[in-house]
Amino acid sequence: MWAASCLASCCAACACDACRTVVSGISRRSARIAYCGLFALSLIVSWILREVAAPLMEKIPWINSFHTTPNREWFETDAVLRVSLGNFLFFTILAILMIGVKNQKDPRDSMHHGGWMMKIICWCLMVIFMFFLPNGIISFYETISKFGSGLFLLVQVVLLLDFVHSWNDKWVGYDEQFWYVALLVVSLVCYLATFAFNGLLFHFFTPSGQDCGLNTFFIVMTLILIFGFAVVTLHPSVGGSILPASVLSLYCTYLCYSALASEPRDYECNGLHKHSKAVSSGTLALGLLTTVLSVVYSAVRAGSSTTLLSPPSSPRAGKPLLPLDKVDEEEEKERSKPVSYSYSFFHLIFSLASMYSAMLLTGWSTSVGESGKLVDVGWPSVWVRIVTGWATAALFIWSQVAPILFPEREF
Repeated sequence: MWAASCLASCCAACACDACRTVVSGISRRSARIAYCGLFALSLIVSWILREVAAPLMEKIPWINSFHTTPNREWFETDAVLRVSLGNFLFFTILAILMIGVKNQKDPRDSMHHGGWMMKIICWCLMVIFMFFLPNGIISFYETISKFGSGLFLLVQVVLLLDFVHSWNDKWVGYDEQFWYVALLVVSLVCYLATFAFNGLLFHFFTPSGQDCGLNTFFIVMTLILIFGFAVVTLHPSVGGSILPASVLSLYCTYLCYSALASEPRDYECNGLHKHSKAVSSGTLALGLLTTVLSVVYSAVRAGSSTTLLSPPSSPRAGKPLLPLDKVDEEEEKERSKPVSYSYSFFHLIFSLASMYSAMLLTGWSTSVGESGKLVDVGWPSVWVRIVTGWATAALFIWSQVAPILFPEREF
């Protein structure tokens, strides 16, 4: 017993030392990566609890307060939502605290980049505390998470439009024949992939002998939008580039595929239903990894985007009243620099991403039976993806015609 206690103490001490070493190595430049790592950790914890926490949660009286014990899927969903709520509150509090940070002189700048040991402890305590909350609060959070997830998807669309237009402007700005040829080649590849992708959608999601009018409508509507992109872009009044149109066409096709693939596995028009009983843990892990990378990229891109709530540059400080030595002057100039991105908006994106990832892991809280073991499956997910694709099309077309309709405004 004494040896076991000593071993446990040594292991705990080593773990603490390791944590201190890791957090002390987080610098200003790597802070965003650290936040992404913390967010990814929350998804891993959610995934693990989703798989193993149900038997334990059935024994907690304030969670299992029903006359009849719910099925296992209910407890799996509840575990994910509680971790997500803790993550959401953690980043929301940081977002509120960081409102108005404009330059590195602000003490909150150091709070944003440092104090990682305290942040990790607070995050752990907040997640643990969520398991002491009554079911009514979790149910309310589940409801608002659907709206927050939709907002996060709209942010993703805006980020994609910003990225595509920046990509096009950069290559056009070189004003060399090589880059114009590269634009044409990339555009053609995107269009070829788009039409091949749509052909596969017709093959897998409109099987013969089945009434699949809804799936056919989704695919045909996507093709109409793709055609509309090209018409609007190539119109003489617009004079746009074909690269953004081709990339958005491929993205809308992908959204259509992800929507159709999210249909219930027992739906006869879902071409993937034959594989529903053969989904391995590796496939599920790959799906979760894809989700993590997508969410983390969106958060980092949003936090550093110059088009999304970037803080205004703060005025430079005047000359000091008392002379400073050269080192102090350099430090003063460094601290007077405006922040490169909105800290508050950065954390807000992680808050919305927490809601979105919870909906993915719970199948938008509608997964039952076989579908309860699959990431992002259910009719709500289908319609969210379809509507996101339509919103993407609307925003892209608006970005093309708005300068013509309102020439006095800057877009």
